[in-house]
Amino acid sequence: MEINEVCVIGGSGFVGRHICHLLAAEGYRVRVATRDRERAKEQLILLPTVDVENVDVHDPAQLSAFARGADAVINLVGVLHDGRGDKSLQAVHVELARKAVAACRECGIERLLHMSALNADRNGPSRYLRTKGEAESIVRASGLAVTLFRPSVIFGREDTFLNLFARLLRLAPVVVLACPDARFQPVFVEDVAAAFVKSLADPESIGKSYDLCGPRVYRLRELVEFVGATTGRRRPVIGLNDTLSYWQAFAMEWLPVKLMTRDNYYSMKVDSVCNCEFPFGIAPAALEAVAPGYLAQQTPRSRYQRMRGRAGRDRD
Repeated sequence: MEINEVCVIGGSGFVGRHICHLLAAEGYRVRVATRDRERAKEQLILLPTVDVENVDVHDPAQLSAFARGADAVINLVGVLHDGRGDKSLQAVHVELARKAVAACRECGIERLLHMSALNADRNGPSRYLRTKGEAESIVRASGLAVTLFRPSVIFGREDTFLNLFARLLRLAPVVVLACPDARFQPVFVEDVAAAFVKSLADPESIGKSYDLCGPRVYRLRELVEFVGATTGRRRPVIGLNDTLSYWQAFAMEWLPVKLMTRDNYYSMKVDSVCNCEFPFGIAPAALEAVAPGYLAQQTPRSRYQRMRGRAGRDRD
């Protein structure tokens, strides 16, 4: 199965941008579907073999037209919090997976790579994990040449995980932390991207599902403390018990920006860790080797130096 042209659904997102860069570097032609073409172009414009198209991927006709002529489809779209309409977990995870399969069949595309999540399970404790599990079932039953990827939490320069803690530590004198003993095995975004791209050229990956984890397991409390030490903003961390963790999640659901929900609380009931080797011979990067490179830019000293630099340029 020769693959030259790849359609990426969710290619302008955090993981998608890394995958598109790597696909382009490997010589693939890439088409990216987005609702905001101008914003996506700013992120991907320097890649000569990448085309960005305005597509409503929830519209089956538009999705099929976008995919037509490609050799493979990569579906990366996902949301952490439940929303309304086409932003709900059901629409994004389940219905979009079904539409991606239908588009592949209609266009005669055999190869489909699908982003799932560690612990995805139709009977899982949270709606997030249940919808991810249902999507896996749809993709596996499609009859296509499928590969699934199930990462733990993903970190990298533009992540919404460690950077969220960094912003929180900048504002809060004390961190009151729900589920402090929840366990994660963070995986570097570039390692996730490499796994996707290597699987395209590896027929042995067809029909398989890969759990993607970094080299070390952390409790949530340890991750917050690591970010505090790296950014120079060490804060006392007060871990909540299970009951108070639930009620904190409930209260946070009412905030304009959802930092945590009860569904997140239920997801953290299951450790996001795996006991397997990273696929395709990739040696996963350690959090401590990568994260300080971007978190250190948020230290008080680095921010002061950037302000001085800008002030100097303004005087020139």
